[in-house]
Amino acid sequence: MPPYAKQNASTESRPSAVVRHRVAARPTVAAGRGVPLLPQPRYWLLWGIALAAAVLAIGFSVQLVGGLTTNEFGVDQELSRHHVAVLTALAMALNFLFAPVAGVCIVLVIGLYLFLVRRSLVRAFMFVLFACSGWVASEGFKLIVARHRPNPALLFDPLAPETGSNSFPSGHTAFAVALAFALYFLVRGTRWGPITAWAGAVLAVVVAWSRIYIGVHYPSDVVASFLATSAAVIVLAGLWNRYAPRVLERLPRRTAAALDSPEAVSPEAAATQAHGS
Repeated sequence: MPPYAKQNASTESRPSAVVRHRVAARPTVAAGRGVPLLPQPRYWLLWGIALAAAVLAIGFSVQLVGGLTTNEFGVDQELSRHHVAVLTALAMALNFLFAPVAGVCIVLVIGLYLFLVRRSLVRAFMFVLFACSGWVASEGFKLIVARHRPNPALLFDPLAPETGSNSFPSGHTAFAVALAFALYFLVRGTRWGPITAWAGAVLAVVVAWSRIYIGVHYPSDVVASFLATSAAVIVLAGLWNRYAPRVLERLPRRTAAALDSPEAVSPEAAATQAHGS
């Protein structure tokens, strides 16, 4: 074959490689334009089922094995004997901020900011959906397990006495975990991503500690909250990645553009999504 023929052949093969690259990257580009794709494990549905099963296993175990609850209550009693003014103030502040009323206000404020200021109804809906997933998951498991809260009459210093069969898992902790996930999904791919991830993890752990410190939950209640919320977030992320882009693709182009303004995506996040990370 003449040299020029080889040169033309190699030159002609380049556009096909570019085309193949663009076709492979098309879902990521579409997600960057309209629906952000979220991180998820490969077998996301199995992971969700396994985590939910672990929550139920813990819940039924503490209900059926009486000694477990007795041992856990000893942790609450020990903390109740050693309350410190600064820690008490922090725990009570978290008790208020992550309660349903204040939590709903936090979610609405951030959701309205994303919709009205950042002009992204898609991201506002995504944030509200994932931020509320912890509450929904915890309420479902509360109904199934129906574990009674620690008896405040047996605590040395009950800070916020509560009774009822809604101890397992902790709603406050579940909301803190879900809020951490939702905020991270918003800034993932930017310089704020790692900071938000670590800050959210620390906040969730502190909220979990505060529920035991106050004496309204057992240690296994808050541990189960992490598992229950993670199960809900993993399943939701899998469903979101599977169906949300399809829904937006079926909408008219102008409607889709109105639902998610390009201004809602930061330049750093857009560059990261464009490279498929």
